[in-house]
Amino acid sequence: MKTTIAEAGKHTNQTVTIGAWLANKRSSGKIAFLQLRDGTGFIQGVVVKAEVSEKTFRLAKELPQESSMYVTGTITVDDRSPTGYELAVQEIDVIQEANDYPITPKEHGTEFLMDHRHLWLRSKKQHAIMKIRNEIIRSTYEFFNNNGFVKVDPPILTGSSAEGTTNLFHTKYFDEDAYLSQSGQLYMEAAAMALNKVFSFGPTFRAEKSKTRRHLIEFWMIEPEMAFMDHEESLELQENYVSYVVQSVLSNCKLELTALERDISVLENIKAPFPRITYDDAITFLQKEGYEIDWGEDFGAPHETAIAESYNKPVFITNYPKDIKAFYMKPHPERDDVVLCADLIAPEGYGEIIGGSQRIDDEELLKQRYDEHQLSYDAYQWYLDLRKYGTVPHSGFGLGLERTVAWICGIEHVRETIPFPRLLNRLYP
Repeated sequence: MKTTIAEAGKHTNQTVTIGAWLANKRSSGKIAFLQLRDGTGFIQGVVVKAEVSEKTFRLAKELPQESSMYVTGTITVDDRSPTGYELAVQEIDVIQEANDYPITPKEHGTEFLMDHRHLWLRSKKQHAIMKIRNEIIRSTYEFFNNNGFVKVDPPILTGSSAEGTTNLFHTKYFDEDAYLSQSGQLYMEAAAMALNKVFSFGPTFRAEKSKTRRHLIEFWMIEPEMAFMDHEESLELQENYVSYVVQSVLSNCKLELTALERDISVLENIKAPFPRITYDDAITFLQKEGYEIDWGEDFGAPHETAIAESYNKPVFITNYPKDIKAFYMKPHPERDDVVLCADLIAPEGYGEIIGGSQRIDDEELLKQRYDEHQLSYDAYQWYLDLRKYGTVPHSGFGLGLERTVAWICGIEHVRETIPFPRLLNRLYP
């Protein structure tokens, strides 16, 4: 019977065949221990010399790392194993001997591993990160589908910027200028006017020459937009969404969190509601803590970390100054110097994982913003039309997938949270 490592528990005391690679091995005289992986998980294969052919035992002792094979044996219960099972090997059918595999069990430098990212993905830690990334994506779809959202796919090639910045990748679109999208938000607002509650999930691109542990050039965003929803309702949706994702990972990725040695006690506490602090109060707090920052300045990583350390959950920072936020954010009803927005800051120094706001729904005010930001009416007329034909209060936000993966996994750098990261000086592999 052919099966996978993930399904091994369903075949206890049965003889099965698994297609696998040899991740590592060790031997002790007349017993060889094979660390096998098949992409669905890891299992130990035990080869006892007295119970197998001479050829099988020789292969168990001599096969090099990452050789591919079919392994036939009996699934047995083993309480010492992280999975609870091991494979009593009876036969090995080699597909290929992989000689001189470059990533050995010894320590390697980050640049070396990044040069061999196509192989590094096979390691136990990287496998765990990718499985958790997948669970975050799966539970995201589940959450929004369960809450009446429709998935809409905005374009990747656009004729203008979503946020009016210049950090865009330029390309030619036949005889026109085009850019790789830095956000699908404006298009999602149009979709919300048609479908009420929508979300997108796709790649975005920022041509920022940043080398921090929180930044990628190409990354993935989840961007919901909701018609007839105000800022406060959006915040409640955001905290419920993040809580749902974290709890889904805790329920479905126990082995992966263990492989990463993640302290799950901090994740178990991630349940809505989340604390909130205004930008004004955040500035006062930082100044009392000795940070040199004035009202009107944006927060950097040290500021966000200092604020987050005061809480054991993600924290919303609300009502930022209008001048440091995007043109489409709705002004606060009681103040014209701040907008109805919030950034969600993750604990443990992982920084902002969500940025969101209530959007301007007044046509004349949006025209004013166009003028202030020197935006082209030709390029943005369609966006203005949304306020001209049946405008309604609406809100939205964007969650950065890779930062969220880094936080939930407890890993330092976002380069390990995406299969093939695009960094300032890395376009290979």
